Amino acid sequence: MKIASFNINGIKARGPALLRWLDAAQPDLAVLQEIKSTDETFPRALIEDKGYHLETHGQKGFNGVAIVSKLPLEDVTRGLPGDDEDPQARWIEATVSTSKGALRVVGLYLPNGNPVELDSSGAPVAGGKYAYKLSWMVRMEARLRELLALEMPLAVMGDYNIIPQAEDAARPDAWRDDALFRLPSRKAFRRIVNLGLTDAFRARTFGPGQYSFWDYQAGAFERNDGIRIDHILLNGYAADLLRDCCIDTEVRAGEKPSDHVPIWAELAL
Repeated sequence: MKIASFNINGIKARGPALLRWLDAAQPDLAVLQEIKSTDETFPRALIEDKGYHLETHGQKGFNGVAIVSKLPLEDVTRGLPGDDEDPQARWIEATVSTSKGALRVVGLYLPNGNPVELDSSGAPVAGGKYAYKLSWMVRMEARLRELLALEMPLAVMGDYNIIPQAEDAARPDAWRDDALFRLPSRKAFRRIVNLGLTDAFRARTFGPGQYSFWDYQAGAFERNDGIRIDHILLNGYAADLLRDCCIDTEVRAGEKPSDHVPIWAELAL
């Protein structure tokens, strides 16, 4: 089974780029981020005409996540538990089954967190974007504890807006004070990984120079001035099935691309 994550940066703007990638890569399942569309206005035929099942959790003009799958999607849930007042569409779950077993999939779009607003003590300002990012990650950790207790293969995929280590940025010093690389952000990510999850890409590939996002400005892609912020985390049951994990870098060179590229993993499932 080939599973993937792709921040498409707007389904209406990047629909052709998404279709080119689906045709070329043929994932069995993909989670999408930043669809920037409500459920009602999402161009469903774009996906369904390709033979994919589709579930969305949308929001007008911002955020939004979706799952597209060649296999039927079961037990679909939308929204990250822990804050009934949170209006942002950033989390979707579903289960897919094959003759070899079932896989629980999470598609997420973790908050960016910028600008970083701190009070005089250095703590995140309540109600600010950075405080929201860190509190969202606390909720995420709690939900993953519940999913891990199910004792079935689990893949947690998406745009994490986290640069895990210095080797995951071409110029790490330029990101030191950014919400994506500040130490509290990385500590929160590490706490999540330490629940018993494996970074699928780093299980297969080591060293710098491997990125999933490049800014549109200043020729960043041409200079490979990127960061790795799109991740596939697998629990032990899924990690045992991991065959490969790669970033489709060449997608960034296509016509009207997203500023992200897909990351995919092959599972023996």
